[in-house]
Order: sequence, then C-alpha cells, then structure tokens
Amino acid sequence: MELINTFFNFFLHLDENLKLILVKYGNWTYVILFCIIFIETGVIIMPFLPGDSLLFVAGSFAALGDLNIFLLIFLLIIAAILGDNTNYWIGKFLGDHAVDWKFRGKYIIHRKHIAKTEEFYEKYGVKTIIMARFVPIVRTFAPFVAGVGEMQYPKFLLFDIIGGILWVSICTLGGYWFGQIEVVKKNFELVVVGVLFISTLPLFFGLLKSYLSKKRK
Repeated sequence: MELINTFFNFFLHLDENLKLILVKYGNWTYVILFCIIFIETGVIIMPFLPGDSLLFVAGSFAALGDLNIFLLIFLLIIAAILGDNTNYWIGKFLGDHAVDWKFRGKYIIHRKHIAKTEEFYEKYGVKTIIMARFVPIVRTFAPFVAGVGEMQYPKFLLFDIIGGILWVSICTLGGYWFGQIEVVKKNFELVVVGVLFISTLPLFFGLLKSYLSKKRK
C-alpha cells in the first residue's frame, strides 16, 4: 500500500518532483527523462509509468526556460522509438513464452493487457502502432504483441517512427503552449489527471464497444 501511495504521490505532483530533479541534477534531467520514456515503452513489466503527463509537464518547464524544447523533443522521440523497438524484439525472440513467466506464483505480464492490445490490433490493424502511443498500458504492450505476432519489421518501424514523433511532439508541445496559462498553473494536478483521462478514452470506448457487441450475440 505504501508503494502505491508513493507512486500516486509522485504522479500527482509531477511538476514539483520534476522541479526537484532539475535543481538537483541539472542537465542530467534530460537523461532521466530519456530513461523514463524508454522504460515505459520498452520494458513490458513497467506500463504504469506516467508517459503522457510526464511529457506535458516537461514541456511546461521548457516554456519556463528550464529545458530546451528542441533538445527535449528530439531526445524523447529517440527514447520512445528505441523503447518500442526493444519491446518488439523481446516479443519476437521470446514469443508466447514470456507471457507464461511467473514471479512468486504470479504472472509477470498481465494477460488482460495482452488481450486489450490484441483487441486494438483486430480493430485498427497496423495503425495500432500509432494510435496505441496515446493510450496508457496499451502503449507498452503494442510493440511486444507486434513482435509476438511477427509483424514485418520494416512496416512496424515506419509506423513506430510516425507514432513516436506524433506522441512526443503533441504531448510536449501541449505542455509548452498551455502549461503556463494561469488557470492551468493553478490547477496543474487536475490538468495532469485530465491528460491521462483523455488519453484513456479510446481504450474505454473500444472495450465498451467490444462488450456491447459480445452482449448482442
């Protein structure tokens, strides 16, 4: 319970935590942000990291001059693409065996997340690689499932690059342009929650549609 509370505290106070990181580590903050985005997209057991909100907050700090917006976007695009590619090759080489891995009797990879991602692929096909970027959890599992399903790598790479550029640019520039508006600054925690809520809407509506279609049968 304490670990969960710590995580949510970090998530709800991203602005304060990032400020502390900037003060303590200076330019190393770029490396820290790079690692977080890489891990969230590249390590399948870490889908809960705050990717969307972190990009938004980082963009708002860039607007203040604490970070270089161009360097920030460039590095995080590279991190997002490298993370997805790592996840793809893990899925390709380990295949379904990784889904069966257990730690202390519990599955390391939640099968329900795999199922949700497969539903995305059924509906959107290869476009899932782009669309999943904006959906937490699915974002982490999409490249892994693509690797397991042996999607052709050139096709995966093309859509992955497009998705990485769009995701990082939109979220970071959103924070850069809107993060310093007075009403946003005064309600920043609510805005961060709102960013995540909006990003999960496609997943929610997709699951609702799937549930209703099954119920009609």
